[in-house]
Amino acid sequence: MKPPTNSRREALKALGLVSLGTTLGGVAFGKPVDQTLHIAPAEPTAPNLTKTIKAIVVGAGNRGNVYGGYALKYPDQLDIVGVAEPIPLRQQRFVDKHKIREDRRFVTWEHVFDQPKFADAIIITTPDDLHHGPAMAALALGYDLLLEKPIAQSWQECKEIRDLAEEKGRIVAVCHVLRYSPYYQKIKAVIDSGVLGELVSMQHFEPIQHVHMSHSYVRGNWRREADTNPIILAKSCHDLDIMRWWIDRPCEYVSSFGSLKWFRKENAPEGSTKRCTDGCAIEATCPYSAKKIYYDNRTWLHHFDLPQEEPARGEAILKNITEGPYGRCVYHCDNDVADHQIVSLQFADQITANFNMEAFTHYQGRRTRVMGSMGDMVGDETDLLITDFQTGKQEKWNVHDNASLDSGHGGGDWGLVRDWLQAVDQQDGTLLTSTLTASMESHQMGFLAEKSRRNRTVESIG
Repeated sequence: MKPPTNSRREALKALGLVSLGTTLGGVAFGKPVDQTLHIAPAEPTAPNLTKTIKAIVVGAGNRGNVYGGYALKYPDQLDIVGVAEPIPLRQQRFVDKHKIREDRRFVTWEHVFDQPKFADAIIITTPDDLHHGPAMAALALGYDLLLEKPIAQSWQECKEIRDLAEEKGRIVAVCHVLRYSPYYQKIKAVIDSGVLGELVSMQHFEPIQHVHMSHSYVRGNWRREADTNPIILAKSCHDLDIMRWWIDRPCEYVSSFGSLKWFRKENAPEGSTKRCTDGCAIEATCPYSAKKIYYDNRTWLHHFDLPQEEPARGEAILKNITEGPYGRCVYHCDNDVADHQIVSLQFADQITANFNMEAFTHYQGRRTRVMGSMGDMVGDETDLLITDFQTGKQEKWNVHDNASLDSGHGGGDWGLVRDWLQAVDQQDGTLLTSTLTASMESHQMGFLAEKSRRNRTVESIG
């Protein structure tokens, strides 16, 4: 049903999308006029806690340090009291940051659960294949969880975690951090407001960026499905989840196509070698040169455990690309995940959606198009442009003008932590949007998308 014009006008006002009449190239743009309606204040609002939440981090790599970093800035809200990490340098650096006592430092996750419960919660940021084990052990001992996505490696494992969480009555937040990003929250608010009329369809695009693809999904930790997950879950369960959240209807059918097309041995250029440092004839011009990416440009180093000082830092990078996985030629790796994939989805109420995951772009930053019966919206993770079909006017919303982005994923990383801490403190899962139950459906969409891709089928969600 079409919302009345005056209702849509009031919704636009409430969303901070009323045009100020400024015209650029014949198109009207506006900035929010009610500054009290910003999604995030200049300083993030502290959760209303009755105590400091004590947590143990299982996996002190990149994501463990992201969530653990919240405790360094807000020690009255979160206190990291234990860590499990098998890499000595990572463990020591984490221990030093958080001043963790000797008997709360563990090599592997199993060692944590040899002890009686000594914290409120566990933050699980281990590799994908090590989510199920620690999650089940933590729930059995009565811990609440902050669980990095994907939940687990199979639908059965996901259900086992959910069933035990329900049995034990524990809080489990899945790290679908985009739900906590001001930009993505604004899209949700616009859709829910009715200013676009009835939701009809959606197109969502994740450009991974070609170097990111080579780093993480060809050379890196997520290159093999058996060791992690299909890329549609390992990388893009964020996207399936956010689409399900925006649309707010059950998904009914899934189909998918895609493949590993380019990063294969048969596409290796003449003169290439197994490593970029083995005298490769095309290394100087190759866009995937490990020497260029890691040593010359000093980018994508967050998975390297490096000394801080030069020249030791440079020497360690060279050793990594000479001996380690990140120095391998991208055409001579053992990767098997897709480098491009499309997923088509049909939701209840005849709403259709399409998702594209693409490796071969020079840019990152998700793009979204939302089509409604009375308007549409286009976004690029920075700007949103909303068009009103009735008036022809276009309204613009910019995330940097309207939100304080205090962490990665557009502010979503710490936004999630803030809500999770309050949910744990109050033992109220409704204070979260990315609960385990809410995340299950988008994971099922991902597992079925991979089944469809392999079998060339249309899969039904029961």
